[in-house]
Amino acid sequence: MDIKDKVIIVTGASSGIGLAAAKFLTSQGAKVALAARSADKLSQLSKQLAGSLAVPTDMTKPEQISALVKTVQDHYGKIDVLVNNAGQGYDAPIADITEPTLQALFNLDFVGPLLAMQRVIPLMKAQGGGAIVNISSGLALMHLPNMSAYAAVKAALAHLSLTAREELKKDKISVSVVYPYITDTDFEKNTIKEGHSDWSSNGSYEPPKSDSAEHVAELIADCIKSGQAEAFAHPWMNQPRS
Repeated sequence: MDIKDKVIIVTGASSGIGLAAAKFLTSQGAKVALAARSADKLSQLSKQLAGSLAVPTDMTKPEQISALVKTVQDHYGKIDVLVNNAGQGYDAPIADITEPTLQALFNLDFVGPLLAMQRVIPLMKAQGGGAIVNISSGLALMHLPNMSAYAAVKAALAHLSLTAREELKKDKISVSVVYPYITDTDFEKNTIKEGHSDWSSNGSYEPPKSDSAEHVAELIADCIKSGQAEAFAHPWMNQPRS
């Protein structure tokens, strides 16, 4: 799919990967609908990005997701692409995972993207096609201590996406999954931590080199253009998994 003149919804567009994606897709000629909870940030961003539309949205609220899709459809007359990027991390040993936090994580990182997909799919079918790009995580491919809940939810999103890909290919709707690695954003700062001290606070710890948010934004654009099933931040992440 050619990105130029396409209408693209980007959730979590006020910061991090979503912000980088919104800017990059606009630079490629797209008209980007900016969705996030921060109305002020979106308002400022929309003034910078030609042809964009700010739609403050809480992706844990089904009624707001419906309103987002309706607002974008009414404004542009179509929706070509949905980028499900909004999400939050959760860092806790299995013994310390709490049900309320896990449910909130599941609602934001899995149910929200699912509902957004359900809202745009009928529109894309009527248009004769479209693209959906869901942002999973490299942690969905790993088994790291304290990351089980987040990794499991992101793995579930990837499985949902690839199953939807099979279901929707007859309708010319491509569904893709992007797996970022450690990315230079405020993700870690905003991650919920329960049950143990932050491992990254150890003075002797040297974190791996992080990718730029722009790197992931380019992967998102590649998925839109090619319709490929999966995009990995690094080739070594694409290994056979048991």
